[in-house]
Amino acid sequence: MTTVRTAERAGTGPGGTSEDVVLVLRNAVAVLDGATSLRPTEYTGGWYAAELAGKLRPRLEAEGAELTESLATAISETATAHGLRPGSAPSSTVSILRWNASSVEALVLADSPAVVFTDSGAEVASDDRLAELSVPNGGGYRQRLRAGGGFDELHGRNLREAVDETSRWRNVEGGFWVAEAAPVAAHRAVVRSWPRSRVEAALLASDGVSCGVEQYDSYPDWPALLSHARERGPQAVLDRVRAAEESDPDGSRWPRPKKHDDQALVVVDFEHHE
Repeated sequence: MTTVRTAERAGTGPGGTSEDVVLVLRNAVAVLDGATSLRPTEYTGGWYAAELAGKLRPRLEAEGAELTESLATAISETATAHGLRPGSAPSSTVSILRWNASSVEALVLADSPAVVFTDSGAEVASDDRLAELSVPNGGGYRQRLRAGGGFDELHGRNLREAVDETSRWRNVEGGFWVAEAAPVAAHRAVVRSWPRSRVEAALLASDGVSCGVEQYDSYPDWPALLSHARERGPQAVLDRVRAAEESDPDGSRWPRPKKHDDQALVVVDFEHHE
């Protein structure tokens, strides 16, 4: 029998609540990481992630619906229902895993990876376009953190400037793609599939957890993270990643936007196949 375990924790964003959303269905799971707004706004990234998840639910439950089309429709319906306009709407990453008797599919849009463990090892479905984006002054706040500036008011100002600059490249050619108010973004997602018989387990993670492998020294690789989650539970993974951040309170070792990001992790274990 396929088992699904989840863990979530809020970071240090506005309001003290998480903007990550986890969706667990009979044959699918999803993680959406709403982008934190650094200025007052009518709708937050967390609100958008929750609304989008609600629109995704019936689409993912429908037999035979393609993942990209399901996401495109959900984006369109959310934008229409609330009058959202491209370029000025809140946004969210989307990571989806869906399975049936013969296959396992993954869709990843922006920086919430899906990791599928097969008989040949861990295979990461990731969307690195935001990380690879070269924007003047887009990462200037990181230089100040490395120098010991810390997460103070000036950091907040520098971060807002960096986000403003980076946002110019949201959902445009040569930039990065994310769920917002333009359904076309769904068709720019990374999509992968595997025969069900080859898949042993899978992880979905927001970047507040994936950083434990990709940035911090919490885990040497994804198999080590999976092993820890299986042995101690998904919450133990969140604890270890948060402990790494606590050991770097001013962000000088691992420069990052926030002292603590929201965390969401889904662990899927598939039944063994003969």
